[in-house]
Amino acid sequence: MSDNPSFVLRAIEDVAYEQRPIPENEPHVLAHVDYLQIEPLSVGVHSVANLGGLRANQSIVVFGCGPVGLLCMAVAKALGAARVIAVDINPARLEFAKGYVATDTYLPPSLGEGESRPTYSRRNAEKMKKDLGIEDRGSKSIDLVIDASGAEVSIQTAFYIAKSGGVVVQVGMGNPNVTVDIGQLMTKELNYKGSFRYGPGSYPLAIALVAQGKINLKPLVTHRYAFKDAITAFHATRVGKSEDGKGVIKAIISGPDVSPDAY
Repeated sequence: MSDNPSFVLRAIEDVAYEQRPIPENEPHVLAHVDYLQIEPLSVGVHSVANLGGLRANQSIVVFGCGPVGLLCMAVAKALGAARVIAVDINPARLEFAKGYVATDTYLPPSLGEGESRPTYSRRNAEKMKKDLGIEDRGSKSIDLVIDASGAEVSIQTAFYIAKSGGVVVQVGMGNPNVTVDIGQLMTKELNYKGSFRYGPGSYPLAIALVAQGKINLKPLVTHRYAFKDAITAFHATRVGKSEDGKGVIKAIISGPDVSPDAY
């Protein structure tokens, strides 16, 4: 498919593989298509509930509207978040997030010519605060920020957006060496946490949220492919849209003996 490791890793994140349908007489509590997404949902549960400690009526910002970012938003909404703000540079993904679970969306401005990333991030944060009415304290502040993008400017902006004493959880992985404003970390007494996949209790809570109808995973599956079209599926995931121009959120590749139209 590709010799580029970054291509392979991103494709694995956004593509699921179904080997066979679950027989009707086999006990299960979820629809078959939901089982395929419990793993990424568990990442959302771990980052938002376990590490982020989000409580009902709190506010959250999520950078990155890919599958993991969207599932972080879904977990937040299921836990009773008052405000779920989606941030992405792709307008189509923001539109999807708004229709799925987000209460607000934000499209960052472009990086200015000759503008450094730290300077841009400060400007971006100020614009975001102004556009969305975000304050550093009180009911209009942001309790939890999730970075599911891995982009350096998103990480930097997160430090400026989180409230004093707030939590920032790093879920996305891009360049491992980034510049951050440690002054913000110290003076605002932020809690900056790394999140590596999932932890104890993540899977049971993820399953419970879906089984109880608090999270609907089906809208995330935007594309289905037969096994023979696997390379096409990975290519569509890589470029972010299929040949018909439709944006890809989650693509499912059926097993050799499973029709993509089975579900």
